[in-house]
Formats: sequence, structure tokens, C-alpha cells
Amino acid sequence: MRRSDLIRRLETVPPFAHPRSDLEQLVTPSEASVELLDTARRTVGLEDSAVTDLGCGTGRLAIGAALLGAAPVVGVDVDPESLTVARAAAKAASVTVEFVESDVTGWDTPTDVVVMNPPFGAQRRHADRPFWDAGFRVARRAVFAFSLAESRTFIARRAVARGARIIETHPIPWSLARSLPHHTHARVPISVDLWAIETGVEP
Repeated sequence: MRRSDLIRRLETVPPFAHPRSDLEQLVTPSEASVELLDTARRTVGLEDSAVTDLGCGTGRLAIGAALLGAAPVVGVDVDPESLTVARAAAKAASVTVEFVESDVTGWDTPTDVVVMNPPFGAQRRHADRPFWDAGFRVARRAVFAFSLAESRTFIARRAVARGARIIETHPIPWSLARSLPHHTHARVPISVDLWAIETGVEP
């Protein structure tokens, strides 16, 4: 599937109907989503790989992985309303994704690849840590994720502590659209990094 086609398909995945500030429910931009998925496809491969999207929200990354041939694909989120939207979006996209309601702190089902856009910790300090811990815990091959640029040292140290290897990390264009009550501007650019980390966890 061409990059432009995948972006177009992911644009049809609805945003959060009632975004929650406490969960930092922000839509992952389609272009950023495709950059992450392309990086995963290029570095470790997605086709026929088991993929889990931790904190999947309305399912944009999970659905994108399924469109690129990943299987099985699982989306995990604590918010049932978001999962209802995600299931409908996957059906509309004609892909198979299992969406599971669960807190990531209790998630321990192994997978080949983890993709995620965890909370950035803007509302609750260290809100991203349980997601990174879960990603390193369950990913047999690699973790692909977004984070604020200011978290670089923390993530690099976490990866080393887990015996993982950083394949690449680079800044990615990110424009935060107004969606939560405390947002005062239509769009705000923020400094976000894309991480590709080989975990090497044995099956």
C-alpha cells in the first residue's frame, strides 16, 4: 500500500467523541502514524507479525498495522468508549483487529511488535512510564512509539536497562490540534520523537 493511500485510509478513523484530559486522549496525526508504521515495516517487518497497540484509543495505529498485513493485531485501551469507536473503524476499514479493554499495567500477553502513542505526561507526571514498561515487557522483537523530546534520556536509559537496542530515533513534525478543554489555541507545534527500539525478548 502506498504511503499516500495509507494516510488517506487512516484519516477516516474517527477522533475521540469525548476526549478525556486525565487520559490525555489526543489523536495521533495520520502522517505521524504512517511514519511510525513505515519505520516498523522497513526495520523489522509487519506483514504476518503479531502487533499490539498499547493505549490504542480509537485504533489508528492498530488499524494501520492491519492494513499493512500484520496479524494478529490487538488494540489495548482502558476507555470503553474509545474501543467502541475503534471496533467500528476497523470494521469500516475491512480489517481484523481485536480490541481489549485493559489497563496496560496488567497487560502481559507477548507480541512480536508493539506500536504506541502513550500519554506524554502533560497532565499527569510520568503517565507514559507504564506504557514503556509494558512495551518492553511484552514485545519480542521491537517497540515503535512516540514521546516528547524532553523524555529522550529517560527512554534511552529504560531501553538499556531492559537490554534493548535503539535502532533509530528522530524528531517528527507534530501539530497538536485543539481538542481538550484547557487548549486555548487551534494548533500548537510540539517537539515529538519517533523511537524504534529492538527488544530482543525471547518468545
